[in-house]
Amino acid sequence: MTDTPRVLRAEFLKSAQSLTDSVEESRSEVVFLGRSNVGKSSTINTLTERKNLAKSSSTPGKTQLINFFDVDYRYKEEEYPVRYVDLPGFGYAKVSKSLKEIWQKNLVDFIRNRTAIRLFIHLRDARHPKQKIDEEVEEYIREFLRPDQAYLTVFTKADKLRQKERAALLRKFPGAILLSNLKRQGTEQVHREIFRAVFGVGE
Repeated sequence: MTDTPRVLRAEFLKSAQSLTDSVEESRSEVVFLGRSNVGKSSTINTLTERKNLAKSSSTPGKTQLINFFDVDYRYKEEEYPVRYVDLPGFGYAKVSKSLKEIWQKNLVDFIRNRTAIRLFIHLRDARHPKQKIDEEVEEYIREFLRPDQAYLTVFTKADKLRQKERAALLRKFPGAILLSNLKRQGTEQVHREIFRAVFGVGE
C-alpha cells in the first residue's frame, strides 16, 4: 500500500469485566495484550493520535478491566470502522505457572469466545524480548487462533535499542514490528497490518 490508513476519530466506549458485560459485537476488533508495564495505553494513544484516550494506571497491573474504543479510519477516500480492545496487563507481580492465574477466567473466556476479534496485537518490550510469560501467552493464543484471526508481535520501546540490536531482534522474530511511541516510529506498519487482518486490504 502506498497510502497509509489514517485515524479520523477515536473515542472511548466503555469498560467491562467480562464477555457478558462487554459492548455489542458490532465492529471487527483489534485486541491489544501485553505485560502490565509494556506501554499498552501509550501505544493506543500513539496509534490514534489522541494524547489521553487510553489512561494508564500509575500502578502497573492495577487496571483489571477490558476497555473498548471505537476507531474510524480513512483510507483512499473511504471510511473503515474498527474497535480497539485494551486487555488488562498480565504477569506484573510474578511469572505464574498457570495462564488462568495470569488472566482471570473471564479474560480467558473473552479472548477465546469473542467472535468479533480479528487481530491480536501482542506488545512485548524490545529490551526483554524472551520473557517466559510472553512466550506462554503467545503459545496459548495460537492454539485456538481461528482462520479469520491474525496474531502480530509488536516490540515497544524500540528506541532504547541500538541499530544492531534492532536488526538482531527482527531476525529472531520475523514479521514482528519495532515500535517507538516516543519517536512515533513503526505506527504506519501497525496500521497497515490492522488493515490487512481486518479488511483484507493490502494483501
